[in-house]
Amino acid sequence: MASQQWTRTPKSAHLSGRTKTNTHPEVLLRRALHAAGARFRLHRRIAKGCTPDVVLPGRHVAVFVDGCYWHSCPEHGRRTPFTGPNAGLWEDKMRRNRERDLRATALAEEAGWTVVRVWEHEVTRDAAAAARRVLASG
Repeated sequence: MASQQWTRTPKSAHLSGRTKTNTHPEVLLRRALHAAGARFRLHRRIAKGCTPDVVLPGRHVAVFVDGCYWHSCPEHGRRTPFTGPNAGLWEDKMRRNRERDLRATALAEEAGWTVVRVWEHEVTRDAAAAARRVLASG
């Protein structure tokens, strides 16, 4: 796989500009958590290789807000194969994203944290309900 090189396409140029932190769903969830009276820390490493989007230290809860596209949401994730010159590389990247999610969850749980994974669509539909689910877990 190391011999394959990314071919620069308009789509890859567009996607490379995406942010990893402080995404719109993250901000919506944080606002809802704050409105519910929760206090939290952002992007705090809780174990080697594990940095959740939101950490509620008092409740020992680690929250990951997973984008439907990048984390292969069963409801909204990509259903058609990738096409184009980078198709194999994109498939590999999405597989690695899912594997990284599983590793991060395992690392946090081994460190004694309760892990809550919230899909992007859950937050955009009803951020208050997503916040209630997070708060109910810890």
